[in-house]
Amino acid sequence: MSKQVKVTRTLDCLGLYCPQPLFQTRENIDSIEVGEILEVIADDPAAEEDIKRFAKRTGHEIVFFEKEGDTLRFLIKKVK
Repeated sequence: MSKQVKVTRTLDCLGLYCPQPLFQTRENIDSIEVGEILEVIADDPAAEEDIKRFAKRTGHEIVFFEKEGDTLRFLIKKVK
């Protein structure tokens, strides 16, 4: 799945804790164009719930999500 998705920007939030990954995700999603993909990599356990809730609330689409060990990887498509 993630192979076909063209990532516009990668946001590395490794080592950052709540609420930093969420703030940076919000900031970065605002700076890309509609239809583009923001990749977010984080290792804060709270980021999974925070970022999923953020995407749902703002109408953006998580096109891919994986959890490998402590590392979370999101591909978020800017919808509007």
